[in-house]
Amino acid sequence: MTTQTADNRRHAREDTMERSAGVDKRFGLDRMKTPIGEALLVFDGEGRLRGFDWDDHEHRMRRILHRHYGPDALLEPGVAPAAIRRPLEAYFAGDILRLDEIECRTNGTAFQRAVWAALRRIPVGATRSYGSLAAELGTPKASRAVGLANGANPIGLVVPCHRVIGADGSLTGYGGGLDRKRWLLAHEQKHLAARG
Repeated sequence: MTTQTADNRRHAREDTMERSAGVDKRFGLDRMKTPIGEALLVFDGEGRLRGFDWDDHEHRMRRILHRHYGPDALLEPGVAPAAIRRPLEAYFAGDILRLDEIECRTNGTAFQRAVWAALRRIPVGATRSYGSLAAELGTPKASRAVGLANGANPIGLVVPCHRVIGADGSLTGYGGGLDRKRWLLAHEQKHLAARG
């Protein structure tokens, strides 16, 4: 690793930790049954979604939250607010446009947050490549960095990293597994077509 790369990573970590200072680091953790497994919902005291992952990837979710909020971040069992649960339940029942109602809050570097905001702009039922997202962000040669930011997304599904595919149209990695990615894309396309 070059010194410049190491410095960039160190500054990115410092940037993340600096912005997490003063943030209430106590979060609620709820569990919700879905057709593709149990989902983990992490939310803050103001009712904003801070994390979404699958129970078989809880260790990764905790690692990402630790990276964003520091070692003193605390997850306590709780019930996610209706403003989070109801749109998620509606999404899995076929009302696929409801995810946009969920208020999210993320931490991370400025570049990561820009990538995550771009993910939320991908229309339901559509896909984008890493390269097209990089171009949209004004950094056309940064598709690899977009991929890394995509992989560090703490709020899967709602910040729809499952809608990102390879340049050749292939399904590329998804933190929840390719079977879930395939199901989510098919679910969205099916219900989008049904809306006419």
